[in-house]
Amino acid sequence: MNTEMIAVMLGVSLILGLFGLLAFIWGLKNGQFDDANKMMQGVLFDSVEDLNLAAKTDKKQTQLGQKNKGENNE
Repeated sequence: MNTEMIAVMLGVSLILGLFGLLAFIWGLKNGQFDDANKMMQGVLFDSVEDLNLAAKTDKKQTQLGQKNKGENNE
């Protein structure tokens, strides 16, 4: 291989790596990776019905948590 071709391949590789790094930083900044529990719960369910049940359960738990928080503040 000649030197110019290696330099082009290295340059393209660096640019692609920079794009990947910028996308990763953007995802971190926007909170794309913050909710690991919700992501893992989504992986655990197979059907749409399972996901709907999980969403209802999560909503109930959130409402109970808010209700308990309100009772503790009084």
